[in-house]
Amino acid sequence: TMRTQGEDVAEALFLMGLRPEWHPKSGRVIGVEVVPLEELEFPRVDITYRTSGFFRDSFPNLMELLDGAAQIAASLNEPPESNMLRRNVMREVEMLAKQGLSREDAFREACFRVYSCAPGTYGAGLPETIDAKAWETSEDLGEVWINRGAHAYGQQVYGARREENFRRRLKDISLVVKNEDSREYDILSSDDFNAYFGGFVCAVKTVSGVQPRAYSGDASDPDRVHNRSIQEESKHIFRSRILNPKWIQGLMRHGFKGAGDLSRAVDISFHWDSTTGIMEDWMYNGLAEKYAFDEKMREWLKKVNPYALQNITERLLEAISRGMWQADQETKERLESLYLEAEGDIEDAQA
Repeated sequence: TMRTQGEDVAEALFLMGLRPEWHPKSGRVIGVEVVPLEELEFPRVDITYRTSGFFRDSFPNLMELLDGAAQIAASLNEPPESNMLRRNVMREVEMLAKQGLSREDAFREACFRVYSCAPGTYGAGLPETIDAKAWETSEDLGEVWINRGAHAYGQQVYGARREENFRRRLKDISLVVKNEDSREYDILSSDDFNAYFGGFVCAVKTVSGVQPRAYSGDASDPDRVHNRSIQEESKHIFRSRILNPKWIQGLMRHGFKGAGDLSRAVDISFHWDSTTGIMEDWMYNGLAEKYAFDEKMREWLKKVNPYALQNITERLLEAISRGMWQADQETKERLESLYLEAEGDIEDAQA
């Protein structure tokens, strides 16, 4: 948002059929205005936002702007086929009114669309849960994500706990989007991407029973914007970076730290598979061949960072044990042997 001056916010407003209202002298955004239906090429889209704690703290004004925009779109007296946000809000208003809420309070509750973690907290909780192996199914991870993110923000509301409300939002979602404006990093560069993006996909599936489509937006070149599915994006990254010998050799120049980064690349790939199932067997096979079975790599890891080799083999074995990778018996046995060997080397070094 800082680098693009609000590109994501602009996209969200556009999809709702709204546009920024600019102060004529200062150039600041002072509100939003409605784009008439006859000017739109599509119905007003119902959007739910899960912002990071950093965004929440940096842009409280935008949290309120987006919340106000959702209320404005939901207030428009338009046919349901032209305004999906209003259609969904009014359906929920009727349900909440039957439960005893006034129609005014029900409308406010039904309009919540901006969520984040609790005030003063950060993250989505997934990296810690996955690394600690404190989960059995992807639904467990979805529940963690929902629990951490179910706090509504907006006008006169700051971090109100709204878990059931949040679940209703997630149940109706059919598409999840995360945009980036740089190719200096990607969805496999950090566990944050899976924590927020992959976790979002996982949470929708947990509530609805259906995995939504998920697109990674690439605006690194504003003149050639791309939207790829996370399946396409992960394959692109694996071929261009994760399994690229030049990238691997570049990290090997950095000794202990480079080995740790290679090990973490395996972790992050596993994280994504845990939430979305995007990893295919050839990807795991490639990781095993390049990061564990390659003799030069293996000897280098033993020398500079045996803990990295231990973690790589352990993570790959976990993928097999959880049924995420259909590896053959020989591959499994080779990984087990390497894991025990790395563990023995570490014990010998500490003796």
